[in-house]
Amino acid sequence: MISSARLRKSENALNHARPYMEQLQNILDHIASEINDYQSPLSQDRPVQRVAIVIFAGNDGLCGAFNLLLYKKLLETLKEYDGKVKSPVFVYPVGRKLVNDIKRTRGVEVMPIPDLFEKKQYAKGATALADELIHRFLEKDVDRVEVIYAHYKSMGTQIISREQLLPWVPQETKALSDKERNKVYIYEPDCEEILETIYPLVIHSTMYRYLLENQTSEQASRILSMQMANDNAIKLLKNLQLEYNKLRQQNITAELMDIVGGAIE
Repeated sequence: MISSARLRKSENALNHARPYMEQLQNILDHIASEINDYQSPLSQDRPVQRVAIVIFAGNDGLCGAFNLLLYKKLLETLKEYDGKVKSPVFVYPVGRKLVNDIKRTRGVEVMPIPDLFEKKQYAKGATALADELIHRFLEKDVDRVEVIYAHYKSMGTQIISREQLLPWVPQETKALSDKERNKVYIYEPDCEEILETIYPLVIHSTMYRYLLENQTSEQASRILSMQMANDNAIKLLKNLQLEYNKLRQQNITAELMDIVGGAIE
């Protein structure tokens, strides 16, 4: 019941954040249609030597194999980079359940995350973490940033996903309608400066979306796990009750046989 309430809260937060993200992407599409030769420093691809990975996990247990599947995805990613990039790989674990496991993983350096996550200020925490990664990318401390999280598709389906955050790759979006395409916009101060402002905002919103999707997936996984545990407990109780009744019947039958045998003698 608690997880159901938290699931509804997470779903509402995710649905409320989507219009902001969609509008940012719409603005980006409009400006990109005006200029084709501009490339943001946040989207510049370069040889990958240093890698940073953000992995979202749960703070609590009782959610089945949710955290284990995320950790396995991290191991797969590390294996893919093994021998191809400089060691160690910087890992930012958001969620307490995997911190100790990641610390014991070879070739990994666990990086601190903003204290805002512990204070449950998730939007500010996601923004602060994204800003740190943007700064490290621009300073060329890392050449690629990836995010591992659980994509929330439905109540019964959560997909463990891995996405590249930096360098930023333009997302596939729906084509602009003729009405939108024919609108005339006046850009002030100019398109490039607007893009320099929008790119970090898009990365902030994307990081926050990954966090919200992971939180929603965690609660959905916990509901399913606890429901299965409850069903198994009920089934076990029924089996134990049946076994108890059989033993009780056997004892009563044995006592009756003793009484009958004594009366005959």
